[in-house]
Order: sequence, then C-alpha cells, then structure tokens
Amino acid sequence: MTTQTYRRARHSVWLLHAHLVFVTKYRRPVFTDAMLTYCEHTMRAACADLDAELVEFNGETDHVHLLVSYPPHSRSPHSSSDSKAVPLTRYGANTPAPVSAPSHERTLWSPSYLAVSCGGAPLSTIKQYIKGPARPL
Repeated sequence: MTTQTYRRARHSVWLLHAHLVFVTKYRRPVFTDAMLTYCEHTMRAACADLDAELVEFNGETDHVHLLVSYPPHSRSPHSSSDSKAVPLTRYGANTPAPVSAPSHERTLWSPSYLAVSCGGAPLSTIKQYIKGPARPL
C-alpha cells in the first residue's frame, strides 16, 4: 500500500481526487501532440485558479483525461466548465496550431463530460490508466 499525502489548510485536511474526461464536440479528432501539451499547461493553470492540482494529464485526438486533486472548500473542477473554457480563451497566436472546426461552431468541447470519484482506488492505478492507451468511452 502506498502512502498518500494529505493536503492541509488552516482548518481542514483532505485527500479528494477526481478522474475527469472531456470530449471534443462530435468527437472530432482535432488535437495534435503540441496542442495536447498546450492544453495540459493551460489546464494546470485553470486548476491552480480553482485551488486544485492537476496530478496527471493525458489525451488523444478527441478527448483528454485529467486526475485532479481538489479541496473541499472550493468548487470541484467538474462542477464548472472553467477547466474546459480556459484553454479556449487562452488559445491565441502563440499556440501550436489552430483548431479545425467549422466556422459556424464556436466551441471545441462537448458539453458532456465524465467525472469519477477516485476514493477507493490507489492513485498509482489511476495514473497508470490515464498514462496508458485510451479506451473508448
């Protein structure tokens, strides 16, 4: 059994993790490796803004997996679309490549997502799952 570090604040101690999967609209294969790297960087910043920590990140051409540790006193990362919206709002001239979406569509992400509590599973198992090849949803 691995020991896990509890996060602490002035009046609380916690160890909350969620496995999140965000999918592109219509499962369009739009992500390249450079875009996934950029997406990971901006999602780390979005998690930091929510007082959460992005523990692990991986993605395929049409979806991304995140393992997020978040405090009980803030919004959970899946209760808001902030973590999906931030990469889009920061997407600009300094990004690797433009997203190839039809001009009448203004969004990259599907409004659907998967959020799974990781309470009983060892984090090493979840990290291995996220790092491994993606499985169809």
